[in-house]
Amino acid sequence: MIGPHSHAHWEEEQLGKALDLRLLRRLLRFARPYWKLFLFALLLSGGISVLELALPYITKIAVDEVLVLPWVEVKSETPPTENAVHLGEGRYLVREKDLPGELREELELRGAIAGRWLLIPKDSPEAEVALRHPHLFFPTSDGYAISEEGLKNLPRKEIWTLRAPQYRLLGILALIFLGFLIMRFGLGYGRVYTLYSAGQRIMFDMRREIFSHLLRLPMSILDREPVGRLVTRATNDVAAINEMYTRALVNLIQDFFMMLGVLAIMFRMNARLTLLLLAFAPVIGALAFSFRRKARAAYREARRILAQLNAYLAESLSGITVIQLFRQELRSFQRFREINREFLRAQMRTIMAFGLFGPAVAVMQNVALAFLIWYGGRGVLAGVFTLGGLIAFTSYIRNLFQPLVRFSEEYNVLQAAMAAAERIFYFLDLPREPSGKKPVPALRGEIEFRDVWFAYNDEDWVLKGVSFRVRPGEKIAIVGPTGAGKTTIISLVLGFYRPQKGRILIDGVPLEDLDLAEYRKNVALVPQDVFLFTGNVWENIRMWNGGLSREEAERAAKLVGVHDYILRLPEGYATDVKERGMRISLGERQLLSLARAVAADPKIVILDEATANVDSHTEALVQAALEKLMAGRTTIAIAHRLSTIRNADRVLVIHEGELVEEGTLAELLAKKGLFWALWQLQFAGASDSRA
Repeated sequence: MIGPHSHAHWEEEQLGKALDLRLLRRLLRFARPYWKLFLFALLLSGGISVLELALPYITKIAVDEVLVLPWVEVKSETPPTENAVHLGEGRYLVREKDLPGELREELELRGAIAGRWLLIPKDSPEAEVALRHPHLFFPTSDGYAISEEGLKNLPRKEIWTLRAPQYRLLGILALIFLGFLIMRFGLGYGRVYTLYSAGQRIMFDMRREIFSHLLRLPMSILDREPVGRLVTRATNDVAAINEMYTRALVNLIQDFFMMLGVLAIMFRMNARLTLLLLAFAPVIGALAFSFRRKARAAYREARRILAQLNAYLAESLSGITVIQLFRQELRSFQRFREINREFLRAQMRTIMAFGLFGPAVAVMQNVALAFLIWYGGRGVLAGVFTLGGLIAFTSYIRNLFQPLVRFSEEYNVLQAAMAAAERIFYFLDLPREPSGKKPVPALRGEIEFRDVWFAYNDEDWVLKGVSFRVRPGEKIAIVGPTGAGKTTIISLVLGFYRPQKGRILIDGVPLEDLDLAEYRKNVALVPQDVFLFTGNVWENIRMWNGGLSREEAERAAKLVGVHDYILRLPEGYATDVKERGMRISLGERQLLSLARAVAADPKIVILDEATANVDSHTEALVQAALEKLMAGRTTIAIAHRLSTIRNADRVLVIHEGELVEEGTLAELLAKKGLFWALWQLQFAGASDSRA
């Protein structure tokens, strides 16, 4: 049996690794049915990455091929390249892209590069502009040349005529750029829709499995778990894992390939500059490691305190009546404020870690950009780097560093998901309620305890060697002081717990061998504190039994005498009872509980003093309904009132976990033992008061 403090110990200490691959594998099990959606999202992400890599390169082409004049003037005694155009007086026009980098750098150092020119072929339509402005154009063997300064002196219309091919190319590049942006929008929309669609389905599956597991947990675990903590497992924790599926995992993969693509392009454009920029990587890696270490503890602490906050809130709402009755609003508020303050502090620690990492990486990005402008700008001036290449490099630097900035956010999501996964899988790994496989035949209702020993914790025995037998159709009352073990006997009969020693037999078959679900179909419990579920009266009577007709539910209500009351409700059987049945009085709730038991047609009836909390008039109604319910059925009742004991065939007296007396009412009174003493203290007084 799991100890009472094992979960709290696990919550605070057994927290595992920061990124547990075992947990990831288990989480991916929920994603496996939707692998096609994730694959499609990855393909969309790949398309987005390609487009984002292409956009800066389009800018580079626009600058280098359109905006910058393609020819440079070189002062040299001999032609610097084979295709150089002679201008005379030791000057040549050379197409810039034909100049090798080392030669361009050497010419820049010698001051041999004078300026940029535009060369118009003699047989082109644009040559007419040169003929109209001979004072601005220089005739060469290949055509007409005009300097960058001379070009500025031409009318705008003439410039348009001269550079018409470049303007057309610029228009094409702009359309391509716009088309890529539209495609980027479409792919981004498809990616978000696909991921969130898969995420919602995964959340649906996880919540279903968590709640299904919750319904099958043994009572020994549920007794210890705060309701708020269980609610957190199925809500906050599942939402945190959804964030991992919809954001972190695919983004990390996309960012990884984006960084590879950026580096490939940057190395192709300028390997030396790329290597120099990569010198910033160790600094960013150190920042990421420091952030991961600090964020790990902060996130887990925040999740732990959030579970406490939810648990305390749920407990306070459940007990709000008691809090107000005993004027404990201030104390409850102060306690909630303390937990809330702890949660705020934990959240602030996570914000501090994130707040330091994001700006630090952003600063490193700006430092790298400043270095790029300085070093790359010198390269442009030296001719070893084009202006378009420098502009593209600045965009690629952002594309290189942006995933690192996003990494802090994605790590935030991953950290929260890992903490949530640890708790969810701890919960899902809790053993389910043990049940046998033996089918339950037509139950007669015989119950036998054979030397039963039971303890909730270790060997703190609540029952000690209890043995008794209830014949089919017999009515047994169990009495005893508070804490004697009466409710424990009922819990064992219902199969909520298993005894550590001894056996419980149902119709001669060990209870642990029976299929509990089938067995409980034959057992009805009428508790002292009736619980009605949110919904209408009809649903609460039939308890979602699809095989029970409305007529049968009405027949059960008539049998226990609650039918007329139900008809007086605003909507009759369709009346919503509200949460926990607060819309209905305590007595009517008890009668509805009896109608629920009658509708189930059980072979065994368990009564946890069904008349303890009702007035005398309602008690008479309930007692009459109980007589109809118990007729021909095996009944075990915890007895506190005289009426219950008088109707019993036999009375069992429990004291300190042991069966000390057993017999009929008359036999036990004649013994003048413990039952007689209890009778004198309570039952005789009740009898006298009613006389």
